[in-house]
Amino acid sequence: MTSDKATRLAAIRAANATRRNSTSEAPATAQPPATAISAASQGADDALPPAMALPALLSILAAAIAGALGAVFVLPSWLPALSASLLGEAPHAYWYLARSSAIVAYVLLWLSMVAGLLMTSKLARLWPGGPVAFDLHQHTSLLGLAFALFHALILLGDRYIEADLRQILLPFAYAGHQPLWVGLGQIGLYLLALVGLSFYVKSWIGRGTWRLIHFLSFALFILALLHGIFSGSDTANPWIQGLYWATGGSVLFLLCYRLLRSSAPLRRHPDRTPGRAASPPSPLPSGVGTPSGEAATSLPRAE
Repeated sequence: MTSDKATRLAAIRAANATRRNSTSEAPATAQPPATAISAASQGADDALPPAMALPALLSILAAAIAGALGAVFVLPSWLPALSASLLGEAPHAYWYLARSSAIVAYVLLWLSMVAGLLMTSKLARLWPGGPVAFDLHQHTSLLGLAFALFHALILLGDRYIEADLRQILLPFAYAGHQPLWVGLGQIGLYLLALVGLSFYVKSWIGRGTWRLIHFLSFALFILALLHGIFSGSDTANPWIQGLYWATGGSVLFLLCYRLLRSSAPLRRHPDRTPGRAASPPSPLPSGVGTPSGEAATSLPRAE
């Protein structure tokens, strides 16, 4: 086990221990302070390090950028014969690379959304477990960012798109194929970068700001879904249609479950409240409880 994984595992165990201690050490004469428990849990969550070290993330992003730019600008000059066989009169190699990387990026984004919703709805306790869902949520988000960058930059080599770097990076600057949905996809790319990189500045910007940024994940997923449906060339494929229905429907289901669970009132038995003893039964009112309808209190006996 590497030192980074050992540090993260120790932080997760400390967070779980803080939650258990906050719940078990509630005052015995009053209702447990939910706000104090929530604050302790949030503080423990803030101490969790990112699932992927920042140098590793930067290396992956640099590899994605270098791979795309190298395939566009370096490969044709270094290997002209291979380039001619890949491109030819009707080039499709870059288009195939763009389509495949887009599907991979979308699936990774969907996995990140599912893992995040499993954690917030407490379903991760059943499967696959809190630490695993935490790692899956962050890793898939950051890997999706790398594939999305590759997807955008590899289009520089496609002769059908004919987009330059400014049109690739600037939303709605491209005026060719489906400019509206392409522009929405470009906005989704920047939102993905914002949400993914927010893991590394969570302790600086505060939990409240971080949560607001994280809520952009839902808008990001919708933009990515719309971008794939209306600007993708494979939308008519039944397999791709099934992918969109399955991923969109599962995220919608988990979101509705989370909203219903968070809005449901917390039900507790009055005699099972932690730290509170069962209250004795209240005395019966006058005139109730005796067969004759008389008061249940005792009367002085006549001598």
